Amino acid sequence: MELRHLRYFVAVADTGSMTVAAEQKLHTSQPSLSRQIRDLEQEVGVQLMHRSAQGVELTQAGKAFLDHARMALVQAEAAKEAALRAAQPARPAFALGFMSGAEIGLLPEVERVLRDEFPGIDIRLSSDYSPVLAKALMRRKLDAAFIRPEEKMEDLSYRRVRTDPLVFAFPSDHRLVSLAAVTPQEVAHEAFLLPSKAAPAVRRVVLEYFGRAGVELRPEHEVHNVVHAISMITSTRAVMMLPAYTKGYLPESITTRPVQGEVPTLDLVLAYHKANKSPILKLLLSKVGKVAGAS
Repeated sequence: MELRHLRYFVAVADTGSMTVAAEQKLHTSQPSLSRQIRDLEQEVGVQLMHRSAQGVELTQAGKAFLDHARMALVQAEAAKEAALRAAQPARPAFALGFMSGAEIGLLPEVERVLRDEFPGIDIRLSSDYSPVLAKALMRRKLDAAFIRPEEKMEDLSYRRVRTDPLVFAFPSDHRLVSLAAVTPQEVAHEAFLLPSKAAPAVRRVVLEYFGRAGVELRPEHEVHNVVHAISMITSTRAVMMLPAYTKGYLPESITTRPVQGEVPTLDLVLAYHKANKSPILKLLLSKVGKVAGAS
């Protein structure tokens, strides 16, 4: 019994016709196909099909044989694919994370840098909150990630990529639009939105900044990410502090102004587990300056 016998049998069973199977699926002659089916039945030892003017109908034995024939063909194809994969050299893989939104400016240059040195590399991308990516690095689920420096992650090392200043964001018809720059005192009595604990680094910088200015914040709501910030600023007409790079994502209904005086900032870093000795990671670390310049 050969695989072609099984393929022929399945084709006839699927079409219910020797003629249709021969002409449309197998591209062979109908007499040749009939002969192959007779040879198969002779080897199996039972009749698998009833032939009539109306077409072909499987016998009970044929129905039982069909399931196993399909499985054998699937397994044969899987064996072929496994052999082809084994014959090919393994592709280098690198699991890389991006704090949500950061990939827009960074990913094209990161991919170019990695593929120039490792043309067949399999880059596996993740996008999430910075703390989530940091925990994935700790568990060695990621090789590296572009995130904020996170506290209590002693097993991680950081390489600074850039420093992001914070800006004030508010509705485009807000009274603060008339100012060239905004002080924390100007927003002391405004409805204010605070980054949630999902973005602890930004939250910490904002709270420390207002604390140094002697302004007590009474946030009305907390926001989780830039998309949520856009929705809340628009719907509540509140003020918020955002990293300056997010200006490119904001709609015309939201305006930003720089901070007057001391400007709070946040570092964006390339983080990795200290025990990671990957040559791909080593390359990426050596090219951080180039990646930062392209972002």
